[in-house]
Amino acid sequence: MCRSRSAMSIILTLGLFMMPTGISMAEESRYGLGKPATEADIKAWDIDIAPNGVGLPYGRGTVQQGATLYAVKCAACHGPTGTEGPNDRLVGGQGSLATDHPIKTIGSYWPYVTTLYDYIFRAMPFTAPQSLTPDEVYSLVAWLLHQNGIIEKDAVMDARTLPTIRMPNRDGFISDLRLDVLGR
Repeated sequence: MCRSRSAMSIILTLGLFMMPTGISMAEESRYGLGKPATEADIKAWDIDIAPNGVGLPYGRGTVQQGATLYAVKCAACHGPTGTEGPNDRLVGGQGSLATDHPIKTIGSYWPYVTTLYDYIFRAMPFTAPQSLTPDEVYSLVAWLLHQNGIIEKDAVMDARTLPTIRMPNRDGFISDLRLDVLGR
């Protein structure tokens, strides 16, 4: 009986290896499914920004440029000063996280300013994500940081200065050991 079970196992295993595992090349071209990713395809999706600034693009922006852009591209959703809504509040909330009614904003909650750049670049404005240029994103980040009292009005944000900004809630999160090990 052991031999027949063993033989049966071998037959089933071989049968599984011989079964088709996916769409054949003929079916792929027949139905137009998929294509190999090119270097350009991969580069277009490689837009993440690390907490230390690795991945930030060339560009620059000022608080004043950000104020103008914010009024045109952001105020309809976040209010003229970033506190009114109707969508997420972006300004204020400092000192509220330990209360019964925390206000999570850029100035009170976010641990890294590079995350702010990354989020705006990827997802904003809501009606046209990834439509902002690096200069526009740097400018918006500068204005939002100024509105939250984190940088001065004459500050210039770029790939060199942005990662040096220490956010008020930087120590409010547990360190990601993987980043520490990788030296990022």
